[in-house]
Amino acid sequence: MSTFGKRIRPHVTAEISRADRAEREGYAGRAFLHLERAHVLGQASTREHVRVHWRMLVWGWRRRDMREVAGQLLRLVGAATKTAIGFIPSGNTGGANISPVKRLPVPADLVAIIQAAKQR
Repeated sequence: MSTFGKRIRPHVTAEISRADRAEREGYAGRAFLHLERAHVLGQASTREHVRVHWRMLVWGWRRRDMREVAGQLLRLVGAATKTAIGFIPSGNTGGANISPVKRLPVPADLVAIIQAAKQR
């Protein structure tokens, strides 16, 4: 795992934990928002990028949302093969409702976390 991957992993894990908690409490939409935040944080690390897309796929499967499942299958392949070569549209939230190549603004709190993980 890259240095960045090691440093960003606890933050990605925290967002995934928040997603799990929201889902247990019956807030599926809020759960997915946390998965999107995890995606933005981890998308520069192949391991974390793939991990978040897998979790998004599982989220879609639980809801029987075949559009999300199909989108995540495509994104899993892309995350596994394109992250290492730097094909990362920054800020992209990773859901099937967004083009996989669209750049989006990164929330300020996540910018700070990402920058810290890259600079240590």
